[in-house]
Amino acid sequence: MKKSKIIALSSCSLPVVLAAVFFIFTGVRRADFNKLTSAEPVVFEKNKNDELLKPLPYTLPDLGIQIGAEAAILIDVSNGCVIWEKNADQVIPPASMTKLFAMYVVEQEVAAGRLHYSDIIPLHPECWACNMPPHSSLMFLGKGQIVTLEELLLGLSICSGNDAAYALAYAVCGSMEEFVNRMNEVAWNKGLTHTHFVESSGYSEQNTTTAREMAAFCRLYILEHPDSLRRFHSLPSFTYPKEKNMAPGDHYGPQDWTNGLPEHITMGITQENTNPLLGRLAGCDGLKTGYIDESGYNLALTVEREGTRFLSVTMKGQGRNAREGQAGRVTDGTAIMETAFGTFRDYMLDDIADSYFIKVYGSKTKALNLVTAFDEKTICVPFITGSSLAENLSNVKVTVTMPDYLQGQINAGSEYGKIEITLGNYLLETIPLVADRNTEQASWITCLADSIIH
Repeated sequence: MKKSKIIALSSCSLPVVLAAVFFIFTGVRRADFNKLTSAEPVVFEKNKNDELLKPLPYTLPDLGIQIGAEAAILIDVSNGCVIWEKNADQVIPPASMTKLFAMYVVEQEVAAGRLHYSDIIPLHPECWACNMPPHSSLMFLGKGQIVTLEELLLGLSICSGNDAAYALAYAVCGSMEEFVNRMNEVAWNKGLTHTHFVESSGYSEQNTTTAREMAAFCRLYILEHPDSLRRFHSLPSFTYPKEKNMAPGDHYGPQDWTNGLPEHITMGITQENTNPLLGRLAGCDGLKTGYIDESGYNLALTVEREGTRFLSVTMKGQGRNAREGQAGRVTDGTAIMETAFGTFRDYMLDDIADSYFIKVYGSKTKALNLVTAFDEKTICVPFITGSSLAENLSNVKVTVTMPDYLQGQINAGSEYGKIEITLGNYLLETIPLVADRNTEQASWITCLADSIIH
């Protein structure tokens, strides 16, 4: 009887005994589940969301935007969501919106320290105003003038100077051909397959893009060089040349231009920013106009209000002359932006953690993190609940769904939970939660021990 009792006790206690032996000899404690060691390599890299534009993750009724331009698009700059579009893939010459690519290339050089805003830029004959094609937009560069890189960028952004575009091309690359190659490289690297340039001013109808691709690029430009809006694109006017810009021996003052533009330009000319919505549409601080006969009246427009920034591109705007074309830009841009700000606001996802600790049983790795599969900082929230946009935003709900624990072999990047952002009956966004590392199945004795402690 005594022997059988001992056997019975041993049988009932075998898992406990084995677990005790396991813990004694391995030193694994329950507390070990509550920490991650730096020695455990994170093998999952978040999706960097390289796509510059993406569809809204929910569907709304038609916004009812009516414009005269043939092609257009409206995006949320913070997340790249396309809110509205019209013939956005029609291939059209960008005209002087081309200059944004030129400015981007120059800004990249400044950011890399290879150029500085204060650098004095030599002016090759190819960039003198007198040598530009007829009817060109100009900042009025002349022979021997003393001009800085920053002044050229101002002449490019405010006056849309074709002469400034040529001067910058020679300053950065030594030739127009090499500079255009840089611009095309930017487009190619970002997957802008319908965007191509043959020169940097936008004068040529052989330059091509679409409203969608131009909007994608403008978002890239704003995100990477946000100070350009304040420094260049939002300024209302620009006067050039000033007395400090005079070539040695030149005298600042009125000139006789009855026989055309001279090589030496010595009189200051003040030009208003070509963007007609600056100072007219609340929050407008950029970005760039463009016109040639083949493109109609184009406008890349950006507006920021209360932390939300929208960007629109309109192309093939109508108008029999510049006055009508500018009026069309104002009407179309206002209609698009007022609809956008009357319908949407950005919701900052400040309450969402980057990672969520979770225990793993039956695994050689005792814990891991569930991380968001992609970085999302803002959600474009439609005005569909409450009596105001503020009340509407306060009704946004964030729900995190994940298991209490994981078990066994886990694959990095596999989804094990999710974050849902909702507003009323609308699911605004779903962000998967994925494992940040691989784990291997543990030995049978570890699995047995884990089955006891959880």
